[in-house]
Amino acid sequence: MLHAATFAFLAGLRANNNKAWLDANRAAYEAAKADFLVLVTDVLTQLEAADPAIADSQLQPKKCVFRLNRDIRFSTDKTPYKTNFGAWFNAGGKGAPSAGYYLNLEPGGSFVAGGLYMPDAKVLATLRQEIDYNLPAFDALLTAPEFQRHFAGLSPEPSLKRPPKGYAADNPALAYLKLKSFTASRPLPDAALQQPAASQQVVAGFKALQPLVYFLNQALD
Repeated sequence: MLHAATFAFLAGLRANNNKAWLDANRAAYEAAKADFLVLVTDVLTQLEAADPAIADSQLQPKKCVFRLNRDIRFSTDKTPYKTNFGAWFNAGGKGAPSAGYYLNLEPGGSFVAGGLYMPDAKVLATLRQEIDYNLPAFDALLTAPEFQRHFAGLSPEPSLKRPPKGYAADNPALAYLKLKSFTASRPLPDAALQQPAASQQVVAGFKALQPLVYFLNQALD
């Protein structure tokens, strides 16, 4: 479970996104970061028991957590910090071009998600081909009761307006083939993350996403 002070820190950072404020609240930041890492560690332990690929990868909790500083080199938004904590659970590590599980912590905007977001053109072409070849299997995992209990389907954006090159407009998989990402997500209320069963709720979502993650990664093997 997370402490209310962690949400309070992130809310304060959102209202005061500057180095002076963060320096003045460094102790609160360190406490919030440590609190989130405890949750990430608990989630990772449970996920290892459910996903052999994650277990075999021997991920370290700290390596799953994204840094707070934003990369502002090519952005018109020069605010220096993210206003959320995020963790990415991927057997290949944070930089791997493969599918995995994501936890986002943000006051009023927390969520669990999984899949593969905005892969490069080569990876995207491979995934589209796999979905085209194995549409019944892909449909089956998205209509499975456990998946539908947690998720409303794949995120519809970003998506092409026209069929991708090489695919006909009447292809039965077209709705999937037009996608540029293959992800699903659902929100997590702040109150749920402050309950003793917070990590179990996160992992329940990850378990429902596991068939999607496996399908995508097997296509890339």
